Amino acid sequence: MNSVNNERQEVQVVRPSIDFVVRDEGTIWLFTPLTPAALQFLSEQMLEDSQYHGDSLAVERRCIVGFLHGLQEHGLKAVRS
Repeated sequence: MNSVNNERQEVQVVRPSIDFVVRDEGTIWLFTPLTPAALQFLSEQMLEDSQYHGDSLAVERRCIVGFLHGLQEHGLKAVRS
């Protein structure tokens, strides 16, 4: 391996995994799960009548802060796209 490949491998190991990609769609934000832990969180923590848009959980803007705190409490990470 050359030094560039070695550096890439090190970066991948150090980079924390991202569990959700978040998109701001105006009145709702969409949380798309990327990891098994994210899927487990949704299945265990969300109510049966939660709204989804495709594979993404739809969260009202007024609930975003609380939802993000819940993710953090469960050790999950989200990144805004």
